[in-house]
Amino acid sequence: MSVHILPYSYLGDGYTRWEWAIHYPINNYCVSLNIGNYTHFSDKLDDLTLDFYCLPENLEKAKRQFEQAKSMLQCYQKYFGSYPFKKDGYKLIEVPYSGMEHQSAVTYGNHFANGYLERDWTGVGISTKFDFIIIHESAHEWFGNSITAADVSDEWIHEGWGTYAECVYVEYMFGHDDAIKYVNGYKSKVRNQQPIIGPREVNYTAPQDMYFKGALFLNTLRSVMDNDARWWKLVRDFYGHFKYHDIMTEDVVKFFNEKTGKNLTPVFDQYLRHTAIPTLELQFQESGGSVSYRWKADEKDFAMPIKVGRKDAWQTIQPATEWQTMKSNVKKEDFEVATDLYFVNVSKK
Repeated sequence: MSVHILPYSYLGDGYTRWEWAIHYPINNYCVSLNIGNYTHFSDKLDDLTLDFYCLPENLEKAKRQFEQAKSMLQCYQKYFGSYPFKKDGYKLIEVPYSGMEHQSAVTYGNHFANGYLERDWTGVGISTKFDFIIIHESAHEWFGNSITAADVSDEWIHEGWGTYAECVYVEYMFGHDDAIKYVNGYKSKVRNQQPIIGPREVNYTAPQDMYFKGALFLNTLRSVMDNDARWWKLVRDFYGHFKYHDIMTEDVVKFFNEKTGKNLTPVFDQYLRHTAIPTLELQFQESGGSVSYRWKADEKDFAMPIKVGRKDAWQTIQPATEWQTMKSNVKKEDFEVATDLYFVNVSKK
């Protein structure tokens, strides 16, 4: 945690007693003590104080690598809202492990190199363009530290949003196409072996899908909105409404339902409370000219729009769990589904 160090009393013999204080609520797992022979350097982003701590032998590497903190903060403040712990400042501190999201004092051990421990984390060649630990762990200042899950069963609110924030940063720095490529790189990491949300009040450990499936779900939700201006306003309003609060998934769903005027509960529940992702079933008429479609999902009321047809001229359909039919001159082998925008399976018959 970031602290203001205040001299409390002088005890004599060269000893001084100090008080450590923060200005904001903090969840207890975000408290961390970092003790070492640190070298300190600082910077500013507008009126936000940036403090950096590293071992003396890594000073030049840290000065170079920690520059990414500025673009990260600019990105997240643009898309999510103001940095939540302004009075305590933002700090990045070298540690001997990969890193963690300690509130206003993010710890860092990513070898002063891009990627994640010098690996291409998503396997699509984009994660080596930035420092994964700076970008991911700092995202938790917004999602995890400011907005906190009231029960660990709902920790996708930290990790799904934190992972999606990486995609937001990629889009901010490198463009939309790279962001879509990056988030889809996470599909290989999804296991779909147990639901993201488990039982409450038993210290349930969520599966790793809360990271990767969580981010892919949020990318899907953005595509469901199909209006980026509206999506980014929703995201900013969501963060602004719940900052400095403990919340549950029900709070998230209620917010999005009220703000969109849609019943998104079955969509949230399918991705978060069931193992399988939805499958778009397509049946093509042998004589051609039409295709029938429906969702195969655990939620009986599941309904979600999706883009189909041809990539250069998508058509948005509104499938539910009952069969519907539409006219289409696109042959079965040429009929595409925008699976880079929605995390779904597709079955053609």
